[in-house]
Amino acid sequence: MTTTSGGTRAHRLYSVVVFVLLASLDNVAIGLVPPLYGPIADSLHVPQRLVGLVTAVSFLVSAVAAVGWAYVGDRTNRKPLLMAGTLLWAAGTAGSAFAPGYPVFLSAQLVAAVGLGAVGSVGFSVVTDLISPRRRGLVMSFWGLSQGIGTLAGTLVGGILGAADWRRPFLLLSLVGLAATAAYLFTYDVRRGQSEPELAGALAHGAEYDYRISRADLPRILDRRTNRWLVLQGLTAQAAFGSLVWLPVLFTERAEDQGYSQTTAVVVGSVFATLFQLGGVFSILGGLAGDALQRRTPRGRALVASVGILAAVPLYLVLFFVPLRIDVPDGAGAGAVIAAVLASVLTEPTVGLSLLTAVLALALTSANSPNWFALIADVNPPEHRGTVYSLGNLVNGVGRAAGNGLVGVAFHALRGAFPPPLNFAVGLAAFQLFFIPTGIMYWLASRTSARDIADVHALLHTRAERLSPACLQGPLQPSRGSRGPLQYKKR
Repeated sequence: MTTTSGGTRAHRLYSVVVFVLLASLDNVAIGLVPPLYGPIADSLHVPQRLVGLVTAVSFLVSAVAAVGWAYVGDRTNRKPLLMAGTLLWAAGTAGSAFAPGYPVFLSAQLVAAVGLGAVGSVGFSVVTDLISPRRRGLVMSFWGLSQGIGTLAGTLVGGILGAADWRRPFLLLSLVGLAATAAYLFTYDVRRGQSEPELAGALAHGAEYDYRISRADLPRILDRRTNRWLVLQGLTAQAAFGSLVWLPVLFTERAEDQGYSQTTAVVVGSVFATLFQLGGVFSILGGLAGDALQRRTPRGRALVASVGILAAVPLYLVLFFVPLRIDVPDGAGAGAVIAAVLASVLTEPTVGLSLLTAVLALALTSANSPNWFALIADVNPPEHRGTVYSLGNLVNGVGRAAGNGLVGVAFHALRGAFPPPLNFAVGLAAFQLFFIPTGIMYWLASRTSARDIADVHALLHTRAERLSPACLQGPLQPSRGSRGPLQYKKR
């Protein structure tokens, strides 16, 4: 397939849509398992907490794999890596559907996790090269939102399609993954650095931004103080976010506590968890606010994330303890149960209050995602972004695995003092306190971001000056593999 260096407008739009949608699909795979913890555990004859452990370990494996994928992606052609990653998670998802026992199910989920690591880290590097700095917050909010919607869709699809047979949603998603791989074939190869204003003139005259990451760059990456805070905040933030994958279980337990059968309770829990996470769509407002404040001060994005995270904590604490009266037809089909849950938002005050609280809490914490993505791009040159993202994602994975795994242990430990479903509410509320140090670290990042952003602008401006004279002298081509200032040779 032939393409221009920048692609036609339609081709660029298609490529952006594909990257965003596939980021969503990958998170569908992540969201499938939690609402089905009970049915999978019963089918595989293991305790429910062992199935929860699969999710926790998968988060960690995906994060570790992402570092390797991202480092290779910052050095080579990124499209083949994205295709390979998509095929891997599709294969792992299919293997999960056919697993006869717990060891095979765990192995298949880990294969899927390795593939998921590629799509997140390498895809992030590609998308940042499509977005101008002025709109990074807005566009990255769509990138982050697509992932959140994917997780919600996974929760909903898993709960509805898998209520009667937990294997069906895994089979469906594996087929979609194969179609996604085919979609990658028609995207164009995004040029590294093409969105940077400092490089625009040189690239327009035929220069190639040929800087690539090397092992010697890793200490310099960690030496940027803003990078440290952006990476470390994920440890506490994801401990809180990781615990929220148990939200469907909380509402399933509440339904069972009110006398509903497990099949009906799983659908109820999945629908309520999906509704209560709709506040994530307001990440667009968080991205817009970050862009607007960033134009006024280089501290803008980090301050928006800090305020949003801290303001959401008390709302989460309210959410888990508001009494929830569930009134649905027990044993009815999924459609009837879903309709009854949606109607209860208007007819049952406790459901309406819970939904409002959840939407506000998620809306505030969703300011974290787009501004984190945009800040990584702002304070790092193009050849470092995928790797920095993956390092942050590795810490995120550790935090999320810890949150997801330890909250399960907490539920079990709290059972003696707080009978179900109260033990789930108390455990989830306690884990949201991890958002407090997260907000503090974003505030600290706001104090260092100005200097780091200025350093990147100066570096790219210097590199553009080195590129431009060579381009204007004639048909020159950059020598491959250069680590320092670009060198050119005659074709």
